[in-house]
Amino acid sequence: MMTRFGFGPWIDEHGAGFRLWAPAAESVRLLLEKPVPMTRRAEWFEAYVGKLSPGARYRFEIDGDLEIPDPASHFQPDDVAGPSELVDHRFRWQCDDWKGRPWEEVVFSEVHIGTFTREGTFAAAARKLDHFRETGITAIELMPLSEFPGRWNWGYDGVLPFAPDSSYGRPNDLKALIDAAHARGLMVFLDVVFNHFGPQGNYLGRIAPNFFSDAQTPWGGAIDYRVREVRQFAIQNAIHWLNHYRFDGLRLDAVHAIVTPGEPSILHELSAAVTAFASKVGRRIHLVLENDNNESSLLSRNDESHSGLYRAQWNDDYHHSWHVLLTGEESGYYRDYVDAPRHIVRTLAEGFAYQGEASPHRSGGSRGEPSQGLAPSAFVNFIQNHDQIGNRPKGERLSVLTQRPAFLAALSILLLQPSPPLLFMGDEWGAAEPFPFFCDFSGELADAVRNGRKEEFREAYAQYGAEIPDPLAAQTRESAILNWTAIDVPEHRALLDLVRGILNVRRHHIVPLLATMRRAENVSLDSGVLSAEWRSNGQSLLLLANLSAEPKIRPPQPQRLQAIWGGDPPARLPAWSVYAALTGP
Repeated sequence: MMTRFGFGPWIDEHGAGFRLWAPAAESVRLLLEKPVPMTRRAEWFEAYVGKLSPGARYRFEIDGDLEIPDPASHFQPDDVAGPSELVDHRFRWQCDDWKGRPWEEVVFSEVHIGTFTREGTFAAAARKLDHFRETGITAIELMPLSEFPGRWNWGYDGVLPFAPDSSYGRPNDLKALIDAAHARGLMVFLDVVFNHFGPQGNYLGRIAPNFFSDAQTPWGGAIDYRVREVRQFAIQNAIHWLNHYRFDGLRLDAVHAIVTPGEPSILHELSAAVTAFASKVGRRIHLVLENDNNESSLLSRNDESHSGLYRAQWNDDYHHSWHVLLTGEESGYYRDYVDAPRHIVRTLAEGFAYQGEASPHRSGGSRGEPSQGLAPSAFVNFIQNHDQIGNRPKGERLSVLTQRPAFLAALSILLLQPSPPLLFMGDEWGAAEPFPFFCDFSGELADAVRNGRKEEFREAYAQYGAEIPDPLAAQTRESAILNWTAIDVPEHRALLDLVRGILNVRRHHIVPLLATMRRAENVSLDSGVLSAEWRSNGQSLLLLANLSAEPKIRPPQPQRLQAIWGGDPPARLPAWSVYAALTGP
């Protein structure tokens, strides 16, 4: 399906058209081999060039003195400051009949393309897809791909949001990765950033100052979604990824930082547009939020239609509760979870731990909305992700912060509980590589990043000093590259076999119950013994675990149980043991 967008270039059989929204510009020229004057139409500049082929490089010249790439460039072969490349999005899809998969089948692995393999490319990632299929992972969630400055980046400093970063490969390489994933029955999601632009290479403030409001975010001026063109930029960007690349869903980064959302909120309008697109093309497309405000009103209560709403939210409360239980850390935002057992119970029973209660970390301000009316499917749960690893001063994984039996128990429960589970790449074999924050800036911007990290982690720098990796050093990014040979080490192979076994149980016994499953009942965590029950169409899923280093007496159990994991629990539960069973027909 070829689509002519309001932003960015388009191609037909005779040539190519170009559009630029630049209300602050007096004149614009399209820079090809020969400059082409662009015609002004209100706040837009337009040009059509005949006999222009894909691969042509172009820039825009603003008022005779500033040359910029296309803000809606589809590819930047020479980084953010180079010319944009005209892309023909026609592609010979091998899985042209792919329609997606039901949400209930989702098991995520979050992946950073640049460190997922030694090569750090789309093509290299495609060669690892059989690993996901064989493990039982059904969905790959790619960290942001938008063109960013420099050789490497987490992805959240993107400035050209329509262009996959050239360090990972060309647009067709990304399409080939997604096509190969679909051929294996794997969904592919993309993390997109609609709350800010990176600090280098963004010229929108120069050509369209009203793209940004006077409000501020932690990363600079807020994007002003009260402006119609700004809203269309975001919506068209979402459809761009879903249409041209056939992603199965999007995860919207930190929507609580969209401080000028407009009316109606850009979140509602974007979701409605994606729902309409999904209906038009006949594909399942899923939208997920990251939202520190725990706004349950944004989440869908109807699995069949979620126009204007979102399928699920990343559930930080689940992570924070488990992290405190497993590590004992209580500083920063973890101070809100010092009563970890109580918060674990609430996240398993109702989704959010904070549903309007006062947050000590936020100086007593309230956080969240009631979530007990939502199904477990509305919460993406995890015990690690890129943020919770990489925002630590040294970027350590939970697998090296806690004892192995405790880590295995937490991982097992994550994969057996009914909410969609998310692993960070390598979790399935207990990867030990850190994932520290890294970027590739230079000069004053590099110094600002270093100083900002030192200010953010003052106490850690005072304690660890030179042990904390320099975010601008090449070896920091190098340290994060997954070591795939570790899978052959017996300890890691055993963990991978455990995960594969649990995901096989999840696929055959738990997934069939999820479409009609609602909130948990009879959830408790007393003296280290966790017990939880979720009902679905006359059956129940039961979880039982000893989350302590000492044997515990088993609580009373129903008489008729079908054990699906761990066997029949003994009268005294071994340390860090986990069991799952079904009741009913």
